[in-house]
Amino acid sequence: MSTTSPTFYPDLLAEASLPTRGIHSQTLSDEAGVELVLFAFAAGEALSEHTSARPAIIHVLSGEADLTAGGEAHRAVSGSWRRMLAGLAHSVRARTPLVMALYLLPTLGTEPGTKAR
Repeated sequence: MSTTSPTFYPDLLAEASLPTRGIHSQTLSDEAGVELVLFAFAAGEALSEHTSARPAIIHVLSGEADLTAGGEAHRAVSGSWRRMLAGLAHSVRARTPLVMALYLLPTLGTEPGTKAR
């Protein structure tokens, strides 16, 4: 999706359609090298460990998940946020119905360290 004007979502969570099983993803924005993909997981569903060629941010909007990134395991809840460098192995498993925003960022030279805040 490419637009010429700014995009506004008054309630990002309302854009998600929670599946009864499986995982649903939809690209809401893809502008200037930043792509926003909204994921909705049924409880118990998972994305197995993988990497991305781009730096990324995971922002949990609702639900609970087990998030592993770079060998660090975290219990993620609504409001949790994780920045990841390009190439960092990560996985997500939904403990409950889960909605998360994934921001794929432009690759810009050398990235800083991977320490989560």
